[in-house]
Amino acid sequence: MAVKEKHILNRLYLVAACLFLFAGLIGFKLFSIQFVQGEYYRSQRDQKTFKNDIIPANKGNLYDANHNLLATSVPKYEIRFDPVTVRHSLFQKEIGALSKALSKEFGKPVSYYNNVLREARAQKNRYFLIARNLGYTQYMRVRQFPIFNKGAYKGGLIVEQHTIRELPMGKIAERTIGYERRDTAGYYTRVGLEGAYGPFLRGKEGRCLKQKIAQGQWKPISDVNEVEPKDGYDVISTIDVNMQDIVHHALLAQMEKFKAEYGTAVVMDTKSGEVRAISNLGRTKRGKYYEKLNYAVGESQEPGSTFKLMAMVAALEDKVIDTSDVVDTENGRVKFFDRTVYDSHWGGYGKISMGKAFEVSSNTAFAKMVYSHYKAKPKQFLNRLYNMGLNKRLGVEIKGEGKPVFRYPGDKEWYGTTLPWMAFGYGVQITPLQTLAFYNAIANDGEMVKPRFIKEIKEYDNIIKKYDKEVLNSSVCSKQTARTMKDLMKKVVRRGTAKNIYDENFSMAGKTGTCQYRYWEEPGQYTASFVGYFPAENPEYSCIVVINKPDPKIGYYGNVVAAPVFKQIAHKIYSDNPIVDKVHTQVAIHQDVEKQFGRYYKTIQQHKTILPDVTGLPAMDAISILENMGLRVVVQGTGKVKEQSVAPGRKIAPNDIITIKLS
Repeated sequence: MAVKEKHILNRLYLVAACLFLFAGLIGFKLFSIQFVQGEYYRSQRDQKTFKNDIIPANKGNLYDANHNLLATSVPKYEIRFDPVTVRHSLFQKEIGALSKALSKEFGKPVSYYNNVLREARAQKNRYFLIARNLGYTQYMRVRQFPIFNKGAYKGGLIVEQHTIRELPMGKIAERTIGYERRDTAGYYTRVGLEGAYGPFLRGKEGRCLKQKIAQGQWKPISDVNEVEPKDGYDVISTIDVNMQDIVHHALLAQMEKFKAEYGTAVVMDTKSGEVRAISNLGRTKRGKYYEKLNYAVGESQEPGSTFKLMAMVAALEDKVIDTSDVVDTENGRVKFFDRTVYDSHWGGYGKISMGKAFEVSSNTAFAKMVYSHYKAKPKQFLNRLYNMGLNKRLGVEIKGEGKPVFRYPGDKEWYGTTLPWMAFGYGVQITPLQTLAFYNAIANDGEMVKPRFIKEIKEYDNIIKKYDKEVLNSSVCSKQTARTMKDLMKKVVRRGTAKNIYDENFSMAGKTGTCQYRYWEEPGQYTASFVGYFPAENPEYSCIVVINKPDPKIGYYGNVVAAPVFKQIAHKIYSDNPIVDKVHTQVAIHQDVEKQFGRYYKTIQQHKTILPDVTGLPAMDAISILENMGLRVVVQGTGKVKEQSVAPGRKIAPNDIITIKLS
């Protein structure tokens, strides 16, 4: 019996010892948590119940050159209510007045607000939503409502602010204005001017302390931020909203007319390089157009005949030709190795001067000119192009500028046909903006300026940074060569491939371009272009229009598809911003130009073999229409067409003679 009791006592001692040891371990753990790891666990607790939340700064405004808004940050406010914070007596006294004020502001019945606010208090909902996306004025009214006017601690008012970016011009210039977005990992996507100047526009973020409450929601602890956000700077661009509107709608109308895939148009101040307007339109599956990509800046493509300017400048600078040199275009077909160069004019132009070849845009003449003078020294031709800066990016502010592509002798893709094809714009790739910059340099007597999109960065009235004219190449060619090419480009419009846009009221100069579009992928598609400047005698603005993949059944030549857009842009800018003294009444001239322009192109598109009625048209428009139909025109008098010798509606044949009397 004694032995049995001894065993029981031993077991009790063992159990007591285990309990004592277990209690000691618990005590050690509590001591460790409290004094050794306490700081860590307290921080973990705070992280789960408190957080420093970011308050985005208001982005600066983006303005056009005349301080019209292109993009602005608009503050929006979210109002929530913590009814538990409000004293019982205050809640009961003012709940009716608050419900009436909310009903008047937001349109729901007084009874609705009375019920939902009481229910929120009963259920201890400390984050009840009152309204979202309030403007500043409406927010200021709401915070003066009964109870809310007591603030965060006594009135339970919770205010959260965020900003949205608005574009007052809507979809116009949307891609050029661009955006800057940051993902959850902190990486930025930057597009257009907003992306390029994001560091200036975005400002500095603020911070506020929030506490986690029921249902995973976070409530600001105070209505005073720990760190106040600092607004971004304002950026003043070179864009002119009036010109932008002109360019956008002129390009859009032509693209819709020719059912084109995509296109771009840019207007630049000749002397300063400031881009006044830039439009980039692409077609959707539904046949509508919007700004999808910045084609002017980002897409390098074969320029076609607009590159003949570069080829001719190179040859003139190397003194291997003169504009009076005669070249035989043969029958408009010239073979190089196993490939043939074609002229658009069937049968060729016979023996013509190089100056005339530029006017009529003869592919055969340019191919023969470049090949005959450079076939033994192709590097000289390429080096000349390189010296003019054509192989370099412009370095514009907008991200994603396309890289020029030039094949060089010795490259894997340099063939015997590369040199002659390069003469008329095949086998090279440059962006529309790079092409425009070179034409602009010729208008500047050889000085190439960098296209600019920004004038200055400001904080209120203080200029933080100013952007001035930047010269990329002080002399792409001699002044004599520049004057020669300027004269030839005037003749292109007066009597060459672009004579259909000639206007006796003011002068324009430029070059047409028609190029097969990615012929190795999709034969039968074209790129139509026109690039030049106006007025021709004293260039104020340069402009390029490129329209890709117009419907060939409607038209695809540069003079038909792209040049009319150039003319319309020049007309409207000229009318709205008169450059010469003889433009007296802007509105009257604007309407007259529009009327003439509309009638001219309606006539030229509708009549092919049937004689149109040209009475009332300016002489040059009438002559252009009739000569493009193959007629021989005899002109009597000056002014507008008063009579035509052949009645409208008659079927005509090439070389028929028609006399027009002017008054």
